[in-house]
Amino acid sequence: MRRRFPSRTTLCLALMAVGIASAVRAGSGAATVLHIQGAIGPATSRFVEHGLAAASAEGDAVVILEIDTPGGLDSSMRDIIRGILASPIPVVTYVAPPGARAASAGTYILYASHVAAMAPATNLGAATPVAIGGESSPSPPQTGKTDKPVEESGTTAMERKTVNDAVAYIRGLAELRGRNADWAERAVRSAASLQASAALQQHVVEVIARDLPDLLTQLDGREVKVGGQTVKLATRGLTLREVQPDWRTRLLSVITNPTVAYGLLLIGIYGLLLEGYNPGAMLPGVVGSIALLLALFAFQILSVNYAGLALIALGVGMIIAEFFFPTFGSLGVGGLIAFVVGSIILLDSDVPGFNIARPVIAGLATAGGIALIALVYIATRSLRRPVVTGVSAMIGAPAEAFESFSSRGRVRYGGELWNAQTSVPVQAGQRLKIVEVDGLTLWVEPD
Repeated sequence: MRRRFPSRTTLCLALMAVGIASAVRAGSGAATVLHIQGAIGPATSRFVEHGLAAASAEGDAVVILEIDTPGGLDSSMRDIIRGILASPIPVVTYVAPPGARAASAGTYILYASHVAAMAPATNLGAATPVAIGGESSPSPPQTGKTDKPVEESGTTAMERKTVNDAVAYIRGLAELRGRNADWAERAVRSAASLQASAALQQHVVEVIARDLPDLLTQLDGREVKVGGQTVKLATRGLTLREVQPDWRTRLLSVITNPTVAYGLLLIGIYGLLLEGYNPGAMLPGVVGSIALLLALFAFQILSVNYAGLALIALGVGMIIAEFFFPTFGSLGVGGLIAFVVGSIILLDSDVPGFNIARPVIAGLATAGGIALIALVYIATRSLRRPVVTGVSAMIGAPAEAFESFSSRGRVRYGGELWNAQTSVPVQAGQRLKIVEVDGLTLWVEPD
């Protein structure tokens, strides 16, 4: 008995250690909360990736992505999903607060998470991918529970390839997490959506929680698979740790806003033009260079339609040319049309949250139109004005007889003495009018 006791004790301790490591692995540390609000872009993916890495380094029990998004860029969404799939700690996607949504890219992120949760009065779905350069032909809405795929009539081969790729992607995520793969496919093919209670009934999400403390309570004791191992969550009473974006993430979020990037592009173009017209002014050149570099950086990240960018450049060039060539508005009108069309198609306007605000385009087009009308008006008035320089300006101008003469003599004009001829005798100091200029001789008559 004395010999067996140490071996049994060692065996029990080993089994306890294995049990603690596998079943209560997520029971230490805190719960990191990362907020995803607005369109999903490069700044969002960078924020989530760094947040997951920091939570893993701190040994946190779980990471909660509190999400409220209309969708976003496919590349940024896939970066976030890769981070979730590679995370060594459980990741919970929580659609909150009430009234929030996880549409489009948000649905893919929710399906990729270890646990999917929603607050009451929230919804998800509408995950059909959209491509740059135009809208896909919409599929008919489908609300019934049918596995028959929606026919994609009227779509191009590229659009069908994009949709089928998205279907395969989200079905793979659904099968990995044991969620409803058929509804996921309908969300892609027919843009189907679900509210919270229906999502729970159809096994799209696992939890409906009022708030974060309620979510932690319901997560407690739930088993998930992380890295091929089963992990039992111990989340009751965990401390919630809010992770705020750093200044770099906030700056990236600002400059990759399509409207801001568009404004930086215009500031850069006009700043350099002003510097070219006024060499040595410095300020327009410095501001324009910085703005243009930031805009180019943002456009490298965003889904830019380069045809739109070329149209904007052409429009700006034609508007500038209007100031140098007397086309009476034809160049300016053409440039304004090219500028507006290029602005509309510059960015992928089908991706929610990643389009240029139409009021901004309308305002700039209106200001350009007013400036163009003013330019044409000023040019028209200048044509009606009398000539003020050269020989033509001297006709009808007043002069003064410097001396008395009946045929040839001298007159004072513009502070100078000129040779003059007249057919009527004049007296010294008499006011005269120039009627003709013959070389350096003025023909005059009494005024």
